Amino acid sequence: MIELKNIRKSFGDKEILKDVSANMEPGKTNLIIGASGSGKTVLMKCMVGLMKVDSGTVLYNGQDFTAMDDHEKKPIRQEIGMLFQGSALFDSMTVEQNIMFPLDMFSSMSYRERRKRMQECLDRVELKDANKKFPAEISGGMKKRVGIARAIVLNPKYLFVDEPNSGLDPQTSLIIDKLIKDITVEYNITTVVNTHDMNTVMESGDHIIYMHQGKKQWEGSNEDIIFSEDKLLNDFIFASEFFQDIKEMRKLEMFRDKNWRAKQAGGGNK
Repeated sequence: MIELKNIRKSFGDKEILKDVSANMEPGKTNLIIGASGSGKTVLMKCMVGLMKVDSGTVLYNGQDFTAMDDHEKKPIRQEIGMLFQGSALFDSMTVEQNIMFPLDMFSSMSYRERRKRMQECLDRVELKDANKKFPAEISGGMKKRVGIARAIVLNPKYLFVDEPNSGLDPQTSLIIDKLIKDITVEYNITTVVNTHDMNTVMESGDHIIYMHQGKKQWEGSNEDIIFSEDKLLNDFIFASEFFQDIKEMRKLEMFRDKNWRAKQAGGGNK
């Protein structure tokens, strides 16, 4: 688990994060959502140590990450995988070289073992016959898959994903969302996704944090969103009549779902 306690961050006179506390839960897809300028990107950067907090603590499995020096942070950073918005692949390296890069840097495996692990990750993201291709020779969706394979090649405990669907068509976005969610559950990873994609919110949002003007405005699951009466959240998620209609349809579907009603009766939902 990743715990955030009273995180504050300012740039000059502008306060970006205002006393943010939250937990990122293992085995779940934890989403950080919010409008541009809400603080979600800064929050993620503070979590991975790319920015230092002004005050507050970030704990990885109970260890105070914010109080560590660079040497002390290294073991935790080696347990972190990162999928960047633009995939951030090395243009001069082939697909397999990109995936093997973290292994070459940090692993004590033999070359044969590294190649085997690389191929396992390629197979897991369902990429075939792409080993020798360069990033310029593959599609945007394939680049995301390569990025995911590289992010998980060291068997991370924590996976950070920045705007996974940026620049992708709707069908490919669904595939990437499902892949991230499946890997999260399969390997019991604490996955944190920074997104503005509403399909990701509704389909993959096991645990969602909605940021508004630097504060944690709302927290819950994608089921909780359907019944939330938070005006700021509803104005953000269901801004159009189309999404308002979807919300009402989803409510009806959930009321008709016997398993969901039994869950409510047993106190399984917040």
